[in-house]
Amino acid sequence: MKTIPYNKLIRDRIPELLKSRGKEAITEVLSPLDYLDRLHEKLDEELEEYHETCSIEELVDLVEVIYGILDYRCVSREEFEEIRRVKKEKRGSFEKRLLLKGVIEPESE
Repeated sequence: MKTIPYNKLIRDRIPELLKSRGKEAITEVLSPLDYLDRLHEKLDEELEEYHETCSIEELVDLVEVIYGILDYRCVSREEFEEIRRVKKEKRGSFEKRLLLKGVIEPESE
């Protein structure tokens, strides 16, 4: 029998899915601060995987991690969506595909 180390945050059902395949997951419940640190690591990991694959599945994983961070910070999805909506109203979205090449500032006198 061999143990393969992972040391990464996993989805809640992974241990039971492994068990259904005849494997055993070695897990621990993280402290709140360790959990937040691992969520941040997972966010980076999922973003990197998205960059590699451009897969919608990886975007789904990114959103799930974001939901985990929102839950940790006690921000509801509705509150988050309202913050997003207000920011979109003030600053716009990315629909026009604009690239800022530079800004010309008037000469000061």
